[in-house]
Amino acid sequence: MQDEESGVVPDVVALAKVVARLRADNERLEHLAATTAVVERAKGMLMARSGCSAADAHEELMRRAHAQGRTLVEECWTVLGEAAGQAPGHTPGVPAPRAAGEPAGPRPGGPVGEAGRTADRAPDGGAGSLADRSADGPATSRTGNGRTAGRGELGETLAGVGSSQELAGVLLDHLAGPPVHAAAVMIFSPTADGALELAGHAGAGAALAGQWRHVPPVSGIAAQDVVRTGEAVWLEDLEADSRRYHLVGDPPQQWPTRAWLPVLSGGTVIAVLGVMRALDAPFAPPARDMLHAAAHLCAGSLRVCGVTAPRPVHPDAERVQRVFDTLPGPAVLLTPLRSPAGEVEDFRIDAAAPHSVDVAGRRGRRMVGLRVLECYPTMAGAPPWRGYLETLATGRPYEGLPFSYEEVTDGVRQVSSYSVRAARLGDGLVVTWTGHDSADRRQQLLADLQRLGNLGWTDWNLATGAITWSPQVHAILDRDPQRGPVSLEELPGLLLPEEVPAFATVIQGLLDKGTPVDHPFRITTSKGVRHLRIVAEAVTDAGGTPVEVRGFVQDVTAQRRAELALLETQQAVLAQRNVLQAERTVAARLQHALLPLPGRSLSLGGLRVDVTYLPSHDDLNVGGDWYSALEMPDGSVLFAVGDVAGHGIDAVATMAQLRFTAKGMVITGSSLTGALHRLNTLLLHTHDGHHTTATMVLGRYDPVGRCLTWAQAGHPPPLLVRQGKAEFLTPPEGMLLGATARPTYGEAECRLEPGDHLLLYTDGLVERPREHLDEGFGRFAEAARRELGGEGAGKGCSSIEALLARLLPGEQRDDVCLLDVHLPSPPAS
Repeated sequence: MQDEESGVVPDVVALAKVVARLRADNERLEHLAATTAVVERAKGMLMARSGCSAADAHEELMRRAHAQGRTLVEECWTVLGEAAGQAPGHTPGVPAPRAAGEPAGPRPGGPVGEAGRTADRAPDGGAGSLADRSADGPATSRTGNGRTAGRGELGETLAGVGSSQELAGVLLDHLAGPPVHAAAVMIFSPTADGALELAGHAGAGAALAGQWRHVPPVSGIAAQDVVRTGEAVWLEDLEADSRRYHLVGDPPQQWPTRAWLPVLSGGTVIAVLGVMRALDAPFAPPARDMLHAAAHLCAGSLRVCGVTAPRPVHPDAERVQRVFDTLPGPAVLLTPLRSPAGEVEDFRIDAAAPHSVDVAGRRGRRMVGLRVLECYPTMAGAPPWRGYLETLATGRPYEGLPFSYEEVTDGVRQVSSYSVRAARLGDGLVVTWTGHDSADRRQQLLADLQRLGNLGWTDWNLATGAITWSPQVHAILDRDPQRGPVSLEELPGLLLPEEVPAFATVIQGLLDKGTPVDHPFRITTSKGVRHLRIVAEAVTDAGGTPVEVRGFVQDVTAQRRAELALLETQQAVLAQRNVLQAERTVAARLQHALLPLPGRSLSLGGLRVDVTYLPSHDDLNVGGDWYSALEMPDGSVLFAVGDVAGHGIDAVATMAQLRFTAKGMVITGSSLTGALHRLNTLLLHTHDGHHTTATMVLGRYDPVGRCLTWAQAGHPPPLLVRQGKAEFLTPPEGMLLGATARPTYGEAECRLEPGDHLLLYTDGLVERPREHLDEGFGRFAEAARRELGGEGAGKGCSSIEALLARLLPGEQRDDVCLLDVHLPSPPAS
């Protein structure tokens, strides 16, 4: 029989209810067993430390939990978390059993959950309890039994946690709501070599966790700062924090605010708790209190999960540090960090004297925990490094010769000289070093200055005859140092003969009157003639008589050769410019003779033709732009506009060929396309060794039918301005002249109407550098429409001038030729 509503057999329903009840009972018993295990561990810890009985330990835990406002399980986590490293008889957070009659309640000087951050702690000096804080403030009303109403207990939930990964998930569940609003949780545990390992994470994602699985002991990591200082780091300004730290997140902006808190056990940081939030707002006091309490409780849970403080960095580190604190010089205690193969990869600084300083300016104890190659990057492979390894292997102290240590400070390379000593202490090294006197450094800088400037200093003592030269002077004068320096009187003997008179004059003035010398001269060496310069001044006695001459000699051969080469280049450029200028003058005269410009408008076949030719602003080149406009014997009118590739005399000569040949062919009866074919052949078969190309528009106007027949060879199409509109004529087929032996040319017709303007032009009118040609055509059409088809119509040449002024830029790069063919309107009757 089935249940009428669900359709399920009643026996199955009853069985399901039993299973659910058993599952709930099992979960309750598992939680009770886990909680009991935590309590028993804490009782055992207390009994071992204080020697009390199990009953006394349980009573003490209950009393302390009541006094601190914690649950029993929270107090047990506190005992487990803070018990490490303490002497028997004293458990942090849990005072020793009280004597009979001792009043209950908290004792002064309770545990400090986070060193130096008392402002973030509960008023009683403890970290406080999650139960003491609500979502809206640091404290809420309590029920009669001292518990906060309406909140789950993190301490009891931690009882079922079996790994640090599970712990991260539990923390995120409890911190996701107000007042913390956590979006992700990460737990890092420090290693013995100063690195961090990701012990657990929740909400961060597997990819990001993989990227941050191992964090080396480098600066710029907030969690590393927490381990070094034992203080929480609150990151609440993303822009400022990103300049100081490498932020977790991909991208980091997904979590605008984050906090990193130490998890302390026995005063040692055993883990770092990181909480990331999508909330862009500072951590309010309730949120900070809750995070401190969570970190406080996590210590015991992590210890139960096997996460403890890393092994001591060096067994004698604390005693060595106390000795180092009294030293007047630099010293460090180094512990070798080895690869899995046993090779030393680096050294960790476990103690540092106050006068020790690294390249980043960190001093003394601030260097503890860092690696040598982080503090002194260029030490790897240096002689002291090899000495360290030898001392570790043999036990013999190392005392090396002075060596130069190179570092970069503020982008400037600096070299310092040090002597280093190292002695083995257990498995580590005690290293001290001494910086040498700066006089050696100054001497090296002086030598470098002379070498880089290719100069050397000199000193002639006129009273004693002593002469002192720096080694660089011997190299400059190509003189063997074993031969020694020469006197001022002997120095002219090293010069070229033609240099001696002027040199002797300036030296005599120096010796007689003390006149300073700055004089160039030349000498002959095994490598040829050298150009040198001597700068010297005299030191006089009380009577003004020179008794000593000091100065320097400099090799300026490279500079003189560069100056001579520059002078020769300038002279060659000037000569070439003069040649080009002369060529331009000849070409301009030739062009003017071959292409005369009319002084006024031409009247041809009932048309008014205005011609304008503007040369480019280039002072050295003359272009090949040209035009023709003449009346034929039969009364028709020939128009031509062309442009020869190139500039100069060759372009002008080709222009003359095309201009006169085209006219002759058309006058003698050749068709337009036939003339273009012959002109193409002319350019292809010119036997002067110079081959060029050209473009052309060739037209013939019939006054009777007012029809223009035209052909073109790769030239821009004419522009027709009619009744306030401007349109380019559709060009017939045609390739530029001189490009191919078998071109094809076609003809087109255009019938003119009274008032029309037909503009023939060369490409210099529309082309601009770095501009598409269509933009130039559009600009030309619009300007022509305004000046010839609109308000400027009928003004004749003045309209052409206005058109050119509108179109041409300040720096005209090419020649411009423009024909305005205008059919006047009949006069009004």
